[in-house]
Amino acid sequence: MAVATLSTNPAVAKRTTYGKAAARRVVRRTPMVKKSLPAGLPREWYEAHNRRLKAMRLAIALLDGGVYTPERARNRTIRTTAARIGVHPPSNTTCRLVRSLIIENAR
Repeated sequence: MAVATLSTNPAVAKRTTYGKAAARRVVRRTPMVKKSLPAGLPREWYEAHNRRLKAMRLAIALLDGGVYTPERARNRTIRTTAARIGVHPPSNTTCRLVRSLIIENAR
């Protein structure tokens, strides 16, 4: 039976298995710092940028949920996933973009 012990040093945690001590590194993931978007670009650029960000979030959520092929990523599935992760329902264009991202990851 494995017994885990905590260490005061956050970079190293010790795990003891049948009297054998093993050190493993604890990786802390912090969110990236948001940067403001560049000013002065046409409105279409901002819309396309936000559409790509939304499509990436949805594609990641679908892949995490077990949808690995674009055939299984129908509009209804994508919109259900959007509701589950708290994103506004995507348009048909965004759904197409999500499927194209899944195709790229499948190759």
